Amino acid sequence: MTTTTAAHDDHGHHGPAKGIMRWVLTTNHKDIGTMYLWFSFIMLLTGGVMALIIRAELFQPGMQLIEPEFFNQMTTMHGLIMVFGAIMPAFVGLANWMVPMMVGAPDMALPRMNNLSFWILPFAFGMLLLTLFSEAGAPNFGWTFYAPLSTTYAPSSVTYFIFGVHLMGISSIMGAINIVATILNMRAPGMTYMKMPLFVWTWFITAYLLIAVMPVLAGVVTMMLMDIHFGTSFFNAAGGGDPVLFQHLFWFFGHPEVYIMILPAFGIVSHIIPTFSRKPLFGYSSMVYATASIAFLSFIVWAHHMFTVGLPLVTELFFMYATMVIAIPTGVKVFNWVSTMFQGSLTFETPMLFAIAFVILFTIGGFSGLMLAIAPADFQYHDTYFVVAHFHYVLVPGALFAIIAGVYFWLPKWCGNYYDEFLGKLHFWLSFIGVNITFFPMHFIGLAGMPRRIPDYALQFADFNAVASVGAFIFGFSQLLFLYIVIKTIRSGKQATPEVWEGADGLEWTLPSPAPYHSFSEPPQVK
Repeated sequence: MTTTTAAHDDHGHHGPAKGIMRWVLTTNHKDIGTMYLWFSFIMLLTGGVMALIIRAELFQPGMQLIEPEFFNQMTTMHGLIMVFGAIMPAFVGLANWMVPMMVGAPDMALPRMNNLSFWILPFAFGMLLLTLFSEAGAPNFGWTFYAPLSTTYAPSSVTYFIFGVHLMGISSIMGAINIVATILNMRAPGMTYMKMPLFVWTWFITAYLLIAVMPVLAGVVTMMLMDIHFGTSFFNAAGGGDPVLFQHLFWFFGHPEVYIMILPAFGIVSHIIPTFSRKPLFGYSSMVYATASIAFLSFIVWAHHMFTVGLPLVTELFFMYATMVIAIPTGVKVFNWVSTMFQGSLTFETPMLFAIAFVILFTIGGFSGLMLAIAPADFQYHDTYFVVAHFHYVLVPGALFAIIAGVYFWLPKWCGNYYDEFLGKLHFWLSFIGVNITFFPMHFIGLAGMPRRIPDYALQFADFNAVASVGAFIFGFSQLLFLYIVIKTIRSGKQATPEVWEGADGLEWTLPSPAPYHSFSEPPQVK
């Protein structure tokens, strides 16, 4: 049985909408996935420029380039843009592209909502970025926007920030509902849950996390809005409120959020390592259960971000042990990845290099996380550069490396061309060296007592800060090479074979997806 579609061009796109309107109005999951990925890359470069401003200021002690106030604005905007604008939309873009193909669906379950959930984002981030040009200046209270800094003492632009956060949250919730609906209702016949590819599983679990925690974020920013404009005192002790309540609410969202940014990465790596090891993934079902365990545990560990606020001892003990328990399912995953590679026929193409680096460096981030979980030790580490080193090891060589690996891995499938392997490996080594030169020294200056989020520092921290700043510029500029490689691959490049990765066919787990018919055309006529 074959299907034909009215008004069909060579690329599987649909007339009559041409040019820019095709992208504005599209309901095709591949188009929307592509827009998410490009948007997240633009945000990565935007947030990256902010990071380089921060590192340039910290290259030596004293105030060099910028005012302390602007430094605070940069740390705030860099964090918000990287978390909500770069990492999350990139994973949603990968989900849009791959989940329908992996479950054998013609498209996402709710295509028009899919379009809307993307197009909200440029407006949300446009509004956030425009606060930089406002009289009051951009938000300056850190990406965690603790009250009362973000309520009583905030610049007037905080209102725009709150609206922007609401829009991002709406987009995330709609995207998550779409993924859940697609996976529940549109799997190909015979694809039971325990036959789903791991990327589908990790996103399925991530989507439930998003649906559960995004309303909490919406609630806490609404309470901020009420405190600022309507005379309430949720977080104001003078009116009977409590600033620590803000931290509880924020981290009840914020800790699962951290796992929202890493679980899809686990899924991507669980596809790449078997492919280039020429072996099925070791321990598929234990990977599924480990992912679900991590997701469940992520809801009961939030106060480990708050060990220094004066919690009761019994509370500190609970959150300490609950946090340590997360190391078990995470260790299962690392064990399974290493076991998959063990005695495999390994080849080291670019996606595999990024995936192996992910496993090693994410594990380093996991170990420093275990150190931070020890409550009495955390009193020393808290608010130092050790924490900055820890979460950047989880998010940069963790989440970001997995996204880059996924792009290299699936790019031939998306555009029909192979990327330049030499340039891909060059990009890997520049990124790998740059990221470690940047973030590894931060462990040392943190343990030596350098506080985070400060524009100036004592002389004894100068050497490691200089090293970190050099690494940041190496890492940042090597992402321009990535941009060049992707554009070059799309425009030209050796044509990809149907299997894409030689000798790995059958291990990639994607089903051919028929061209969706609901964009701008008639339903398919069945011959």
